Amino acid sequence: MQVPKFGLIVVGDEILSGLRQDKHVPAVIERLGARGLSLSWVQMVGDDRDLLVDTLRRTFNSDDVVFSCGGIGGTPDDHTRQAAAQALGRPIVRHAGAVDLIAQRCAESGQPLDEYRLRMADFPSDVDLIPNPYNRIAGFSVGRHHFVPGFPVMAWPMIEWVLDQLYPQFHHVSLEYKRSLLLFKTPEARITPVMETLEREFPGCRLFSLPSVGDDKLARHIELGVKARGGPECKETVSQAFDALVKTLEQMQCPIELLQ
Repeated sequence: MQVPKFGLIVVGDEILSGLRQDKHVPAVIERLGARGLSLSWVQMVGDDRDLLVDTLRRTFNSDDVVFSCGGIGGTPDDHTRQAAAQALGRPIVRHAGAVDLIAQRCAESGQPLDEYRLRMADFPSDVDLIPNPYNRIAGFSVGRHHFVPGFPVMAWPMIEWVLDQLYPQFHHVSLEYKRSLLLFKTPEARITPVMETLEREFPGCRLFSLPSVGDDKLARHIELGVKARGGPECKETVSQAFDALVKTLEQMQCPIELLQ
């Protein structure tokens, strides 16, 4: 079974200006990881409808599963619903099911059911609703694209619902296997040929290098390792590639420390 790539779009000027710190990226990584999945890419976009349209046109043409957080409210700076409709070439229509949910919310809270609230039921035509357990104001899905509010208390349970209800077949199908070590007193340029050679010898494995300037507890070093994503057979391949890496570094007389 081919597991799709998962992407995340975070929408809002407040993120790009620094007025608010993004929390969606680590939260989505955590929720995907709990299901044996991983995040392949992230894009942050301001409240710019043209840029949102361009972004969504590109991602709608992919096979990726995409979560979009933010911009689906009813204020003038919310453009995601309209941008999605434009990118798809569909009209905006008022979704009867979303209207019912907004009406229920207004009845519960004693707020008037006015036009400004009903705008949050205006979606591109032919969408499916994503239930919002916090306040009933629904998000929406179009194919493999899933649009939720920017508020974490709403967005994260809605993303979990999508993952569990729509994509359970991909949970824990493909796992990441990784082994790494610490490399000291060795520049990256010296190990680059080693990394390239091992990637050719062990197809499917990826070598990674994470340099660190060190601190008062650990000297300047590189975390160097091997990783691969797939079925159980990948674990043995990663072990073989890692053993070859260690052997090569020992032959080069590079100071190393194995990590558990």
